[in-house]
Amino acid sequence: MSANPVRLPEGGPRRHRALPDLHALEAFVTVCEAGSMALAAQRLGVSQSAVSQLVKALEIECGTQLFDREVRPARPTHAGRSLLDRASALLEQARALVEQVRASARQDHAQIRLGCVDSFAATVGPALIRALAGSARQLQLWSGLTPGLSAQLQARELDLVICTDTRLDDTRISQRLLFSEAFVAVFPRGVLPGTDVDAADGPGAGNADAAPAGQGAAPSSQGAAPVALRDLTRLAGDLPLIRYTARSVMGQQVDRFLRHARIDAPRRFEFDATDPMLSLVSAGLGWAISTPLCLWQSRQYLDSVSVVPLPPTRLGQRDFFLLARDAEWAGLDEEVMRVARSVLSRETAPAIRRAMPALPADAITWPEAG
Repeated sequence: MSANPVRLPEGGPRRHRALPDLHALEAFVTVCEAGSMALAAQRLGVSQSAVSQLVKALEIECGTQLFDREVRPARPTHAGRSLLDRASALLEQARALVEQVRASARQDHAQIRLGCVDSFAATVGPALIRALAGSARQLQLWSGLTPGLSAQLQARELDLVICTDTRLDDTRISQRLLFSEAFVAVFPRGVLPGTDVDAADGPGAGNADAAPAGQGAAPSSQGAAPVALRDLTRLAGDLPLIRYTARSVMGQQVDRFLRHARIDAPRRFEFDATDPMLSLVSAGLGWAISTPLCLWQSRQYLDSVSVVPLPPTRLGQRDFFLLARDAEWAGLDEEVMRVARSVLSRETAPAIRRAMPALPADAITWPEAG
């Protein structure tokens, strides 16, 4: 059998040679170990011609013959033996590299950095962490404002984010609706004689946590009748509107709602957080527009304020979204959504309704599981 000469590529040696084909290296090493291309093809689960083509391509890449085809069975040449020693080690490193990447991915999934807006982190967050902690994962809960959390997700400083605004110009990040809550008006207790439905008048008055969390279904009552938007400023009288600052997403959303409702209230008191805002309302210094979750976060003031539902409108609600990078979490993002909604429906929402019976049943809603 005459040797088939190996033809070097035309044009002389390449200036930038391609990296060796790992499949070709694997075929070459398997032929050496099996003793023939036929047996190597069986081990690799491919045709003999495929093995032959891979070996020939590797010989062209190396610029020399790797097998002495004058003998039967073919044996590695001196260059082939040199390559065999190096290729075996390289293939082992490649296999180890793949396993290291897989292990790293498993470790990443075991360490979850979850970012949440403050009102969610302070209310649903603890129960969510407790529910997720049953698996072998290390959980880190970060809280903050939506713009900062979104930026941290894009910078890969966070893995998942629960926030209230999704204006992200990044198609790699999925944005799924988690739940929604309606805006409510909050007045000092006693300001609305004859129409007040005060937080403290409901079950658990004076002790919002009197009923164990998660026990019992939501009240069947539909809550108090909503106050017409046109009546808000009339009911407030001389009380000024206390706002969330316009630099917060919550403040921007309330501002859009006020414009929609044609409520022109001067800007006097503005706060980033609900606590100082409700402290002024409870002291009789103004009224505010907030949400059930924000009020639950600052529930120490519920005994001294009146929570009044507003007519449902698209702009009169706050939507929460789960943000995550597509195809990186192998269903973990779905698990977080499922657990978060379960905590919300079984623990947080019932506790909020017990403490604020004026709220309608649809003050907090979430999509049906699909």
